[in-house]
Amino acid sequence: MTDRKSLADRFIIHSGWADCTRTLVAGDASNRRYERLANTRGETVIFMDAPPERGEDVKPFVRIAGHLIQNGLSAPIIYHQDDTAGFLLIEDLGDDVIAQLMAKEPKARSILYQAATDVLVDLHACPILPLPVCDAQWLTEMTAPAFDWYATNTGDEVFAQFQSVFLPMAKKLDASQKVVILRDYHSENLLWLPDRSGTAKVGLLDFQDALLGHRAYDLVSILQDARRDVPEEIETAMIEHYLTATNIAHAEFLAAYALLGAQRNLRILGIFARLCLRDGKAHYVDLIPRVWGYVIRNLEHPSLAALADFVKATLPQPTPEHLEHLKRQCGTIPHL
Repeated sequence: MTDRKSLADRFIIHSGWADCTRTLVAGDASNRRYERLANTRGETVIFMDAPPERGEDVKPFVRIAGHLIQNGLSAPIIYHQDDTAGFLLIEDLGDDVIAQLMAKEPKARSILYQAATDVLVDLHACPILPLPVCDAQWLTEMTAPAFDWYATNTGDEVFAQFQSVFLPMAKKLDASQKVVILRDYHSENLLWLPDRSGTAKVGLLDFQDALLGHRAYDLVSILQDARRDVPEEIETAMIEHYLTATNIAHAEFLAAYALLGAQRNLRILGIFARLCLRDGKAHYVDLIPRVWGYVIRNLEHPSLAALADFVKATLPQPTPEHLEHLKRQCGTIPHL
């Protein structure tokens, strides 16, 4: 059997990049890895290695990239692909990660967040793709890690109680207009392309898990960033900017934003706890207080009073004692 390195070498050679230097760029939270290939003419491309035997599939990335490009947005162009082996050669959008630019130049945050918000305005005006739907049932089930990992003593009965509170609220969103949601839309997955114009200045990555869902979902994703503080005045300004640009009714949107913010951040609480308890990555526990803060802020919306009462009575606050409790168990729970 041919090993994967040999398959990759053959793909790169057949794609016309035999004489190139290869530099590891990054892996991500999945099993994918990326290399930058550079030839003697100074041209570069990115090689994506997405092993099918580890659950990866390049076809959704290719399909959604084509949709984004067709609608004037800056996803990487696909130059060569091997769906069976799980290899792609894609456009190199550079290294100017928006999260890093904001860290270096805080005064640029408003400009960069507005550019990212404008991408969502344009994306939500595009025709939709036939994709799976992020509906009430999906949203509810995706919140389970908060109860499985962050509050490990709750059990199935408590999650069932959560469902009885949350699901009716989420069902109110099912009738809303659906748009393409990229799901991992945050500043570490966005690149700054200053030589392009309009919303094409923002390079898009990590969109292969896109769904159809509520237009507030990706706005929550970027404005309630689990890994960095977003000033509340910027969050408020970007929501207003989006609503003005789309002429969407404020009250209904803000209620949906709060519900999706609560859902997304409850899920992240569980994911970060799981990364510690199961995967031995204790540093994710340090991000939990910020995420909990987002949960509580979202639950202040009047329409979420019943959910707020349930969460506050059920989930532990991220006190130093609870966070230390999680860290003491780091890497000790292989599965539930």
